[in-house]
Amino acid sequence: MNVAYYVLAFDLAIDSLWDRLGITSEYIRETRGSTFAVETHVTYQRELCEDDPYVVTMELIAYDLKRIHQLQRMYHETEGYLAATAEWMSLHVDLSRRKVTKWPSGVLDELASIAAAQEQRFPADDVCGKMRVKSPIYQLGR
Repeated sequence: MNVAYYVLAFDLAIDSLWDRLGITSEYIRETRGSTFAVETHVTYQRELCEDDPYVVTMELIAYDLKRIHQLQRMYHETEGYLAATAEWMSLHVDLSRRKVTKWPSGVLDELASIAAAQEQRFPADDVCGKMRVKSPIYQLGR
């Protein structure tokens, strides 16, 4: 796989998080709310070939009323090795005004649920350290 396909695979995997949070195509159509990725950091650890099976995991690093900082890891599905990581900062936006806006309460509730499920975890070494939510509601390891 080349760089574009790693990023595409990570981007498509974010859709499962958005679905869990209720940021679906119906939500976007009805509310004109969506997300924009404003920063990403990708690392390549070990090569995957075009037809290799892989799985992408997600870890919530931090969030506030308008942003999510998350880390994804891509593993070879059968051999188990770490192939790549992608760290993202995403914002909730009002598409009608093209402005950053607060997450709906249901999204914040689901983020709190995700945060509670990983309460005892600490940030891994693969967090780049440059991206951060300045005043987080939740931050991994705090």
